[in-house]
Amino acid sequence: MPPKKKEVDVNVGPWMLGRFSKALKVGMVGMPNVGKSTLYNSLSKSHHSKTANVPFCTIDPSETRAFMEDPRFDWLVAKDKPKNEVRAYVTVVDIAGLVSGASKGEGLGNAFLSHIQAVDGIVHVLRAFEDDDVIHAEDTVDPVRDITTICSELRIKDISIMKSKKEMHAKTQTAAKSKSPNHFKKWQEEDACMDKILECLEADKDVKNNMENWTPGDIEWLNDYGLLTSKPCMFAINMNKKDYVRKKNKFLKPIFDWVNANAPGSAMIPYCGSYEEEMQDLESDAARAAQLKEDETTSAMNKMITTAFHMVHLINFFTSGPDEVRAWTIRKGYKAPQAAGCIHTDFEKKFVMADVMAFDALKEHGTEAEMKAAGKYRQEGKGYEVQDGDVIFYKIGK
Repeated sequence: MPPKKKEVDVNVGPWMLGRFSKALKVGMVGMPNVGKSTLYNSLSKSHHSKTANVPFCTIDPSETRAFMEDPRFDWLVAKDKPKNEVRAYVTVVDIAGLVSGASKGEGLGNAFLSHIQAVDGIVHVLRAFEDDDVIHAEDTVDPVRDITTICSELRIKDISIMKSKKEMHAKTQTAAKSKSPNHFKKWQEEDACMDKILECLEADKDVKNNMENWTPGDIEWLNDYGLLTSKPCMFAINMNKKDYVRKKNKFLKPIFDWVNANAPGSAMIPYCGSYEEEMQDLESDAARAAQLKEDETTSAMNKMITTAFHMVHLINFFTSGPDEVRAWTIRKGYKAPQAAGCIHTDFEKKFVMADVMAFDALKEHGTEAEMKAAGKYRQEGKGYEVQDGDVIFYKIGK
C-alpha cells in the first residue's frame, strides 16, 4: 500500500497555485481603450506598443521586461562597486481588449483568452476617468461593470474547459479500472476534483478565491489545468491626473467594494497613465524627480512592478562582488540547488554547498568578515529553501 500523502501547507512551495517555474509572466487585461498599452509603455520605459483611440488596437500580444527598483540591490552596488549590474525584472504582456461574449468568440475573444492562458498572473486595468475624446466599448465609463464582465467571461471559459476535460476523463474510466485499484482510485479522485471545480465556477466563484476548499491533491490538478480564474490578480486603476494627485475619485469606492467582495486580498494600485507616460518622456531621473516634487505626487510604476513580481510568487536572491552584482529571479519555494541552476544548469547537478547571508543581517554588519565574526555567515545544503533577499555564494563540484 503506498504511503499516505503528507498534508502540506497549500500557501507555500509547489502547493501554491501556478507553475513552479522562474519563467513567469503577468498579462495586462481589460476592456478596449482603458489604457493598457499606455501602461505597458510606461512599465517598459519604451514606446514599442501601439496606442490609439480605437477598439482592438492591440491584436498580437506585446511582451517587455519591467525592471524593479530595489534598495537592497542599490546597497550591494554601493558596497561592491561592480563592473556590471543586472537588476530583477518581471515579464509583462499587453493583451488585446476584451468585450462581452469573448468566451463565445466575440471580438477577439478566442485569441484574447488563449493569451491569458499563457500568462501566470493578471493585471486588470480599469478605466476610472471620463473623457469624451476617448471612446469606450460600452459607451459609458463604469469600471465595476467592466471588471464584472471580464471576470464573468473568464469563469464561462473555465466552465467550458472543465466540461471538456470531464468528458475526456470519462472516456478513460474503463482503462483506469482495468489497470489496477490504485489507478482507478486516482481516476476517481480526479473526477471528484473536477466536480468540485465545476461547482465552484458555476456558483460564480473564482478558483483562486476558493483556496480553503482545495486539498494539496486538488492543487496539483488545478496547476495542471491552468484555469483562467486560478491566476492571481491585481487591479491597476487608471485615473486622470487631477484625481490621481488628490487621491480622490468617484469610481474608487465602488471598485474597492467590488474587489473586497470578489477578489479579497488582491492589490489595488491607482495611477494616471497619461501622466506616467509624460514622466517617461522626460530626459533624466533628475527631471522626473523634479516634476514629481513640483506636482506633489509620486510615480506608481515601481509599486506596480514589485506587486506584479511578488503576485506570481517570484523572489530574488543576489550574487555580489567586484565583477558583478546580480539579482536572480526564482519562484518562491526553490531549494538551493534549483536556485543555483538559474545561474548555470550544471550548477544544480554539481551543487555542493551554499554560503548564505540574509540581506538585512549583511546590511547591519556591513561586510562578509563581520558577518562571519557575528556567526551570521551560514553554510546551507541541498534542503535549504532560498529566501527573498539572500546573498549567496555557491560551491560547485567538478
